[in-house]
Amino acid sequence: MPLFHSKRKHSYIQNNGELSTASFGTIKIECSGAYIANDHLLLVNKERTDISASSSSTNSSRSSLDTEESEESPASTNGTSQSLQESNRHEYIQANGSATTLVLNGKQQQQQLLPVPIDTTIDQNLTKRITLPQHSTEIIHISVDIGGTLTKLVYFTRNSYKQRGGKLHFRDFQTENFTLEVLDFIIALVKKSCNPTESNGNQPPITHIMATGGGAHKFYQFMKSTFEKRKLPIKIVPTDEMECLIKGLDWLITKIPNEIFTYDLKLDKTMFVDDDAITQDNIYPYLLVNIGSGVSMIKVTGPGKFERIGGSSLGGGTLWGLLSLLTDAKDYNEMLEMASKGNNENVDLLVGDIYGTSYNKIGLKASHIASSFAKVFKKLRFNTDYSKLTPQDKLAMFKQQDIAVSLLYLILNNIGQISYLQALRFGLKRIYFGGSYISGHMQTIHTLSYAVNFWSNGDMQSYFLRHEGYLGSVGAFMMGPDTKSLPPTRSGTP
Repeated sequence: MPLFHSKRKHSYIQNNGELSTASFGTIKIECSGAYIANDHLLLVNKERTDISASSSSTNSSRSSLDTEESEESPASTNGTSQSLQESNRHEYIQANGSATTLVLNGKQQQQQLLPVPIDTTIDQNLTKRITLPQHSTEIIHISVDIGGTLTKLVYFTRNSYKQRGGKLHFRDFQTENFTLEVLDFIIALVKKSCNPTESNGNQPPITHIMATGGGAHKFYQFMKSTFEKRKLPIKIVPTDEMECLIKGLDWLITKIPNEIFTYDLKLDKTMFVDDDAITQDNIYPYLLVNIGSGVSMIKVTGPGKFERIGGSSLGGGTLWGLLSLLTDAKDYNEMLEMASKGNNENVDLLVGDIYGTSYNKIGLKASHIASSFAKVFKKLRFNTDYSKLTPQDKLAMFKQQDIAVSLLYLILNNIGQISYLQALRFGLKRIYFGGSYISGHMQTIHTLSYAVNFWSNGDMQSYFLRHEGYLGSVGAFMMGPDTKSLPPTRSGTP
């Protein structure tokens, strides 16, 4: 039976604020029969889309467990959600325009399917949940990856005490709301775990938080003092950010079916990677490009063997920040939706604008971008009223959708080219793109794939993940605590 084992050293912040060393616990997650519930990343048919929408409610507030109770409650499972889990256990979908091949119990069935755009009215966390039908050991911790922009949380709930198995749940929040929204949610989880019932499998209390990301240190004292005030004897265990990213990625791609996919540029569709071809022995070496607020690029040559070889300050936070200034979009999903409706030809200077056609001698198509936003300068500079135009007047001359897609291409093409150069530098053929800013957005995935394929002449392959934003929090979760080696908190040991 496939088990995931972890035995490492990590730092533990004692009550005096100093770092000391403690051993990671050995957590065993039974992955036999694991599957990802509620698949919307590729395509789903209209009937299942309606069911997903009806079984999900608007996530208007994440500071309580009200949404959890109706959607992915540790105490009960909604009947509709359960039927979707069962239907997803033996099926996966390959996208191909408006028609796809649905593989169900090993038999291909043609289905007329509809694309599912990012919908902010549906809780996207539902689509990430991983069901582990064979897991049986107790879990006494949760994990949290506190990034510069987003905080990602992973926790486990058991099935009823009469059944084996349980589920990994995934939540994300704005880090700026950490002291209120995020911590309230964590406290609600802890309190719920302290009241075991038959329906939640008499789940043991949560006693440890595996924390990673820069915020694991930034918010440590605040978390500690808050738990003490609430008289919750929780141990906070900071873990190394880069190690968590790699451990999370390795676990997802080797243990969870249909986790990895590629974008086939010739067929213009996404394709799952054959799970049977992926093992712990043949996945190395590779380059992980983690797109968060900034970008980190990590060379991985084996289990626990990694090196940060580069990065870029032009990342998802850059795109979000500039679009916040230049458009009326209220959140990142709205920005991505805006970009999908834009035409960059209205603001970018293309090769065809310069040569009148493609420049085939050096491999440039007429549609390739010669200079991002260069048409903006030309249009404004030669305007007879240029000196009289206010910044608002200048901005109003261009569609926000066109600005959004031009900025998207600018950031992603830059990331794609740097990724290629770093992979070329170390002779790496496989590039995994992770990070919350990918968001399952097909325009983003296509652009990154195209950039790597273009610069490498098809010699390198881009890979994407359905849990792309949770690599760090998954890795921290898989490390798990060693309750024997951790010093007690000031509140005492539960």
